[in-house]
Amino acid sequence: MYYNEYGSYGRYTYDQTTPFTSIMDTSATVQQTQTTDVFTYPQNFQGALDLIQHALSGETEDRMFYSWLLEHAPSDEDRQIISGIRDNEIGHYELFNQLYLDLTGMMPQEVTGEQFVPPESYCDGLARALLGEQNAVQRYRKILYAMQHRVHINMMTEIITDEIRHGILYNYLYAKNGCRG
Repeated sequence: MYYNEYGSYGRYTYDQTTPFTSIMDTSATVQQTQTTDVFTYPQNFQGALDLIQHALSGETEDRMFYSWLLEHAPSDEDRQIISGIRDNEIGHYELFNQLYLDLTGMMPQEVTGEQFVPPESYCDGLARALLGEQNAVQRYRKILYAMQHRVHINMMTEIITDEIRHGILYNYLYAKNGCRG
């Protein structure tokens, strides 16, 4: 199996892989370096920087979204879980800022994110949050693939595992509140 550009896995075929031998077909190597490869550094580095910028750009919309979810949460348990997730996301923002500074020597540019559109219901908000966490994991893996230093790998592992945990918590809230697709 291999990870394709559509964010899912596909089947390997032998002509898509480079053999693990000391004698390699150079035409395959040249062709491989000319295509965008999320697994190969330094070809994936600029894409990772762009994804970090994207992660930072949604901060305002994210804060409004969490405020909306908290206002509409039906129980203290829901509010406590959502508050914890929000606090983790604020920490992720700081980690992404630090990561970008470490990698470029510059602070990231402020980019306006998407406009906040309130969900139709609390359940719709939970569904949006759940899908958002899944999409974040897919994007953040691509950043992880471009990291070379252990501290940066650890930072991205922290963020990605938090996003997975957030997805699990949103799934719990979705089921607990009887939400239906």
